[in-house]
Amino acid sequence: MTLIKSISGIRGTIGGATGEGLTPLDVVKFTSAFGAWAVKKTGISKMVIGRDARLSGDMVNRLVVGTLQGLGIDVIDLGLSTTPTVEIAVPLEQAAGGIILTASHNPKQWNALKLLNATGEFISDADGKEVLEIADNNDFNYADVNHLGKVTVDDSYLQKHIDQVMALPLVDKEAIANANFKIVLDAVNSTGGIYVPALLKALGVKVIHELYCEPDGHFAHNPEPLPENLGELSKQVLFQNADLGIAVDPDVDRLCFVCEDGNMFGEEYTLVAVADYVLKHNKGNTVSNLSSTRALRDVTEKAGGEYHAAAVGEVNVVTKMKEVNAVIGGEGNGGVIYPELHYGRDALVGIALFLTHLAKFGKSVSVLRSTYPNYFISKNKITLTPEMDIDRLLLEVEKKYQKQPHSTIDGLKIEFDKQWVHLRRSNTEPIIRIYSEGDSETVANNLANKIIADIKEILNL
Repeated sequence: MTLIKSISGIRGTIGGATGEGLTPLDVVKFTSAFGAWAVKKTGISKMVIGRDARLSGDMVNRLVVGTLQGLGIDVIDLGLSTTPTVEIAVPLEQAAGGIILTASHNPKQWNALKLLNATGEFISDADGKEVLEIADNNDFNYADVNHLGKVTVDDSYLQKHIDQVMALPLVDKEAIANANFKIVLDAVNSTGGIYVPALLKALGVKVIHELYCEPDGHFAHNPEPLPENLGELSKQVLFQNADLGIAVDPDVDRLCFVCEDGNMFGEEYTLVAVADYVLKHNKGNTVSNLSSTRALRDVTEKAGGEYHAAAVGEVNVVTKMKEVNAVIGGEGNGGVIYPELHYGRDALVGIALFLTHLAKFGKSVSVLRSTYPNYFISKNKITLTPEMDIDRLLLEVEKKYQKQPHSTIDGLKIEFDKQWVHLRRSNTEPIIRIYSEGDSETVANNLANKIIADIKEILNL
């Protein structure tokens, strides 16, 4: 059993002993801490919640709702929803914050409390530490019987979210409808099975083949939208003679595409393609995290903008986007952040912008993909042991490559012309992640292997 407290929220496996998994007592404790923090921070006693369709969602939802009521906080419950929908709802409801009940791409035994501030954005690292301190000290009080919170179930935000996407100037419903796209959708039996078909129909898409779109939480495959998990989607794109396939994760903040020939568009290139379209109409800067493909930098500079890198983590990307006034940003895991709508990864706005781009491009998805620089990312890891001095290790590697351009804002990233390697400690697992990128799979792997060999030499392994 696992319980992880990080910048990503409170995440754990369901069951087990208190403090070792995401048990009911843990849900109540951390909900209490966050509710108390949010009310103190804002003076507002209202909270928005929503959940994905995973099996434990209803149980966790009841615990969260009851706890917030017990704190005297009114609850706006969106029910089966998406992470970006809750993010949009929080400021519209003028709430103190929001809680999204989802473990994102994690398998079905996981769930989590993802915590939003009053602007509908993920709380900062500093805010998260305050919440954890409140939880550790049980520093919260519950309301008396005359001041319990009220619960309002609101299912209107599906349409409100879609309406906001449709109203964006760069979303062209007419172009999409005229393209007569045939689309296969894999929503991994979560809430994307509700939200994405509704969006596609609003965009004028008439032929939608639904694959794993029953929001019952029985994930038909590993829910992370990676190539090794999307084999059936690829087959169905070919079988249905579709123009493209779309895959989202359980809480619909990650997005990737399958080309008409069954090949993967590449989750790293979701943001690249959407940014390419946005930059054609709105010149400006872009941001992605340090572990994302260089292709975004190439596309941005070609369009006359400046590319900026942020530490890994959505909140870090958003902070950097605000700092440099970016017109588009996100993460290479298929997360598109379009500030004109809101500062959060949003697969729905990503789909709408991508389909508009594809419709105006007028050719196939695979041809569109061929217009972008071709890079390959190799993902490796080293398991940590208690005796490893990670700070010393990174310093030794940095020293070895001190003449190369490098960044230490998040672990260590070293650049070698258009190749790079990024070493960082995972926030959720006892490992060091080693990402490398080159203009071929062989180059990327060789670079990773060289750095791994350096690490082993430093550690005397």
